[in-house]
Amino acid sequence: MIREEMHPTLEKVLHNIEKVIIGKRDIAELSLVALLAGGHVLLEDVPGVGKTMMVRALARSISADFKRIQFTPDLLPSDVTGVSIFNPKEQEFIFRPGPIMGNIILADEINRTSPKTQSALLEGMEEASVTVDGITRKLEMPFFVMATQNPIDYEGTYPLPEAQLDRFLLKMKMGYPEIIEEMEVLNRAQAIPPIKELAPVITLEELRDLQQHVKSVHVDDTINRYIVDLATRTRSHQNVYLGASPRGSISLMKAAQAYAFLNGRDYVLPDDVQYLAPSVFAHRLILTSEAKYEGVSAEQIVSEIVTKIPVPVKRLVNLQ
Repeated sequence: MIREEMHPTLEKVLHNIEKVIIGKRDIAELSLVALLAGGHVLLEDVPGVGKTMMVRALARSISADFKRIQFTPDLLPSDVTGVSIFNPKEQEFIFRPGPIMGNIILADEINRTSPKTQSALLEGMEEASVTVDGITRKLEMPFFVMATQNPIDYEGTYPLPEAQLDRFLLKMKMGYPEIIEEMEVLNRAQAIPPIKELAPVITLEELRDLQQHVKSVHVDDTINRYIVDLATRTRSHQNVYLGASPRGSISLMKAAQAYAFLNGRDYVLPDDVQYLAPSVFAHRLILTSEAKYEGVSAEQIVSEIVTKIPVPVKRLVNLQ
C-alpha cells in the first residue's frame, strides 16, 4: 500500500479515537473512510468488545449533532423518525423530530428490533430525508449512521433485510483485543473513562470540506473496470445466490476514493480496491443453501474472487 503523509486533520481524529479504543486502528480508519465517502457503517460482533464505544468516540471527535437510538423489540418507527402531535392551544399539529434528525447517529443493537422499525432508517440512509405524515423533511448534511448489531444467532435478534444491508457502505467486525491491549483496557478502566474527557478535534465545516475533496480523488477507467469485474464475478459465483448490486460497485468506488485520500493520495490504486472489497461486498451477497451448510462465508468468497481477477497493470499516467 502506497501511503503518503496522512491529512493532519484526519490523523488528529484517529489519534483521538485511540485515546478510547485500543488496538483497533484499522476499524477506526475504515469508519472514517465511510464518513468521508458519505456512507454508513455496520459493526457486527459479540457484546462487550467496544462496538458502541467506537461509535461514541468517533462522534465525540466531531463537532456535530450526535443522536443515539437504542433499538429494542418494542421500538416503533415513529420513535425513530418523529411524530406529529396535536397542539390544542394552537389548534394544529406540531412535528416532534425523532433521533434520526442529527448528523452522527448511533443505531445501537439495530437487529434487536422488528424489520418494520429497522426500515424506518432506509429513507434517511439512502435519500437523506424522512417522510412523516406525507411531508418529506431533508436531513442536515453530513448524515452518518453507524449501527451495531449482535450476531444473528443470538437470542432475540432479527436478521437485517437485504435492502437494509445494501444501504451500509461497510460492514466490519471488531474482534477481541490482544492480551496486552486488554490489560491496557483494565488499567484505563481504573481511572476516569477516557470517553468522558474526549473533546472534538474537527468542526462540521471542516468535515464537509474534506468530503468534497474526497469526491475529487481520481479513479482511472481501468480501476472502474476492475471494480465492475469484481462485482460481476460475485453474481456468477457457484456459491452465491444473489451477488453485489450496482450500488455495491458505486460504494466500492467511493470507499476507495476516501481510503486513497486518507492515505495522502489524490488517485485510487488497485490495492485500495482489493483491501476494501470484502468490507464493501460481503454483506451484500446472499449465499446458496449449500454454501451455508458447508460453512462458507461471504468474506471468503470475496477474498477468493479478489485473488482470481487480474489486477489492472496499465500505468496511471501523471498520477504517480
